[in-house]
Amino acid sequence: QVQLVESGGGLVQPGGSLRLSCAASRSILNVYRMDWHRQAPGKQRELVASSHSVGTTTYADSVKGRFTISRDTTKNTLYLQMNSLKPEDTAVYYCHVPWGVSEYWGQGTQVTVSS
Repeated sequence: QVQLVESGGGLVQPGGSLRLSCAASRSILNVYRMDWHRQAPGKQRELVASSHSVGTTTYADSVKGRFTISRDTTKNTLYLQMNSLKPEDTAVYYCHVPWGVSEYWGQGTQVTVSS
């Protein structure tokens, strides 16, 4: 069993920045893939960014060049640095980790981009 706890969400003005964190209850040293997803009101949950243990990262087209996913294995934490935020980035952001035969989700953290 793994617990994932997100933090760092909040209210920010357009053009602003936030950094989300996802702390895992176990070592992430050998975890192959960790993701950030988001779900806006009335919309389906979508994949925002993925971090692979081999060092590669992938992003949704809508966030490329603005968001950066990273992981710190010494802190068992996944991050999402979000810059140049837009109102359409408003959503609940979730950390997701496929782990063995299971998959785990955090509880989500709200990000609201509004003036």
